[in-house]
Amino acid sequence: MVGERRGFVRIVSRIYLPEAAAASFRLAGVAKALREKGVEVEVVTTTPPPGLQASDQDRVRRFPVLRDKEGYIRGYLQYLSFDIPAFFRVLFSPRATVTLVEPPPTTGFFMRIANKLLGVPYVYYLPDLWGAASASFAPKIVVRAVKALEAFAVRGAAAVIAVNEEIAETARAMGAKSVHLIPNGIDTDTFTNEVKPLSHLEREDIGLADAPYFIYTGTASEWQGASIFISALAQVIDKIPHHLVFLGKGSDWDLLKEQAAKPELKGRVHVLETLPPGETARWIAGADAGLVSIKAGAGYDHAYPTKVLSTLACGTPVIYTGPGPAREDIEAHSLGICVDYSVLGVAKAMERLAAEGFPESSIKKLRTWVLENKSLSASSEEVVQVLLQNLHNQARMHN
Repeated sequence: MVGERRGFVRIVSRIYLPEAAAASFRLAGVAKALREKGVEVEVVTTTPPPGLQASDQDRVRRFPVLRDKEGYIRGYLQYLSFDIPAFFRVLFSPRATVTLVEPPPTTGFFMRIANKLLGVPYVYYLPDLWGAASASFAPKIVVRAVKALEAFAVRGAAAVIAVNEEIAETARAMGAKSVHLIPNGIDTDTFTNEVKPLSHLEREDIGLADAPYFIYTGTASEWQGASIFISALAQVIDKIPHHLVFLGKGSDWDLLKEQAAKPELKGRVHVLETLPPGETARWIAGADAGLVSIKAGAGYDHAYPTKVLSTLACGTPVIYTGPGPAREDIEAHSLGICVDYSVLGVAKAMERLAAEGFPESSIKKLRTWVLENKSLSASSEEVVQVLLQNLHNQARMHN
């Protein structure tokens, strides 16, 4: 078999397609690239939340898990409802050659032990610093525990994949054996400007009609502080014709709905549930700008939200508020408007874009920039090379 010839990679993650999240796209891209090289791949993950239907055509093993009221696997009871069963499923399943592990640190903890018992090396994906993020809201004892679990997972890995230099430096300080800097990418086949435009009926159905709009997609939680966009629109509600559309879910979703219902917003904020990625792309492509926010000091100043990339891949500029490496790219390459995290700053950005639009010459290069710098296929190929190196190392050890 081809899989026997090239090895067997097991991917372990609490989240996977069809859930629209950075990890889902990232891991699906890696799985696809591995299979194209003749590597056998198995994904151990969870059953999707209500309302989403998995259409797995490959070897994906799904199991039930506890979720919060928003449908997320978030919180340590929820994490452990995946991690502990996954530990035994990996331990008593056919032995992989290499395992690719996605956080949280609890998953890394159990996968280090399981793979040690099996004599299988694992590669640990590090898209965020969970210990640093928990410091903004959790008690000190919890923060210490999370940092210890994260360091345990990082130190035991044959290789760590970090999505930016800050995370890479932290992984090295934790004692990582080998660190590879591989930024996130986006699926440019799904997120494209070559999509079917929204119909009048689709727009009318949410009360949008022919009005222009800004769009926020994906997760809205405490560290994003997405409600800033509603507060900003309230400041300029009588100066611009734009509506706001929110597509996604998260711990702040009820707050967004509550704020959207305020009379002073005149029914111009529409908070909708998550749509499949292809449908989301249609809404992004029709917007005047995509909205992205990061609250400074909430533990995610280093994060690079993939909603920046999905927006640009659809040929839509970004209004970005807050810190982070994505802001540096947007400013350096004229991909949108960046402001500090303040209601007044965002309101001025909305008013400016509504009055001036975005230069046509710049619009044309938005998708091109993603294709050249941040495509999922390119980042997946880099991850695959790390996995193939570990497959090769294992093959040499057993020859």
